[in-house]
Amino acid sequence: MSKTGIDALTTEFFGAFDNRGGRAADVDRIRRLVLPGGVIVKTGPEFTVYTVDEFIGPRRHLLTEGRLVEFSEWETSERTEIAGDIASRFSEYRKSGTLDGRRFEGDGTKTIQFVRTSQGWRIAAVAWYDRP
Repeated sequence: MSKTGIDALTTEFFGAFDNRGGRAADVDRIRRLVLPGGVIVKTGPEFTVYTVDEFIGPRRHLLTEGRLVEFSEWETSERTEIAGDIASRFSEYRKSGTLDGRRFEGDGTKTIQFVRTSQGWRIAAVAWYDRP
């Protein structure tokens, strides 16, 4: 079983937040990548469970109103397991940008659950952990 579609979907997910070089981040594409009813979870001290729309709104504002600029995040390693029409991926990632005038870098782990639909692979759930 090829994981090419999962690789492409993951790259597109990470790329939705990229606003380097003055480009507009396209967080609305998350609606196309994640199934309706999909769940996105932030772990850590501010544990939060988001619907797709609850996740997109604040990120769109942060990435388009000038507070967070030159931002990107990218996968540095991954482990993907596929069983029929479901798949699970653990990604290590890095991120960098300028928030409120201060440059930062960070890293963390994301886990993404995929399902194969008649339109190809889609995301059913995402959870992430940012290292302090």
